[in-house]
Amino acid sequence: MMDPITYTPASHLRHRKAAEVIPFLNTYIAKREQEIAEIEQMVARYEKRRLHEERSYQSMSTLRRMLTGKKPDHHLAVEYIHYVKRPMERVRMLRLEVEQARAILNSSDNNEAAEIAISSEMDDEMN
Repeated sequence: MMDPITYTPASHLRHRKAAEVIPFLNTYIAKREQEIAEIEQMVARYEKRRLHEERSYQSMSTLRRMLTGKKPDHHLAVEYIHYVKRPMERVRMLRLEVEQARAILNSSDNNEAAEIAISSEMDDEMN
């Protein structure tokens, strides 16, 4: 899958000193990676629960299956969208943010006196 190329116009960039930005970027990246891990755990728990429900349904006797019933397919589709698809889209966006932050961090090369251009969203989050 091709990721879109994001272009940030120069008007949306803010210049800050590297000494201010580098510690922020390290915590920003750690926070985003923690959020990614939590979302992936949530998705894994949902998939494990669905698998368990399907196994228990299949292990029932025919009579019990007729009486119990199964969730309609459209309910399962909505659950999938809610518990898997949207969270994984969020993970994709967070990974893009982490990549951008790492690119900024790598471009600075620990030159504490230099100025680093960061997006206005990151600048707002710094304040």
